[in-house]
Amino acid sequence: MKRLLAGFLLCAALMAPGPADAVSEEDFKVENTRALLNLCTASPDDPMYSSAIHFCHGYLVGAFQYHVAANWGPEGYSMVCFPHPVPTRDQAINAFIEWAKDHPEHMNEMPVETEFRFLAEKWPCQR
Repeated sequence: MKRLLAGFLLCAALMAPGPADAVSEEDFKVENTRALLNLCTASPDDPMYSSAIHFCHGYLVGAFQYHVAANWGPEGYSMVCFPHPVPTRDQAINAFIEWAKDHPEHMNEMPVETEFRFLAEKWPCQR
């Protein structure tokens, strides 16, 4: 019976999510898309959940707002043209997360590059 219990506990320990799934201080450096995705998909049980989710949203929205500001005016050129109704911030961020998960080839790229690759693919402007 002790062997059965020990085997069960070992299996349970091996199946539990490990520390690799937790947000790390390194993720906040956002040196690549993988780090940003770790922040954006933090578990609510993670001690850094609130900071991670807010950082994720701030990073993605900030990069997009910079693009809008840099391309404002009659000579401006936007890479992204949202449909009507415009998706909510949460809808757009969730779409980015799913897209990024489906495109692991971009995990080592700069997150801002991956963000705009996604946006231009998902909501391109028709020229």
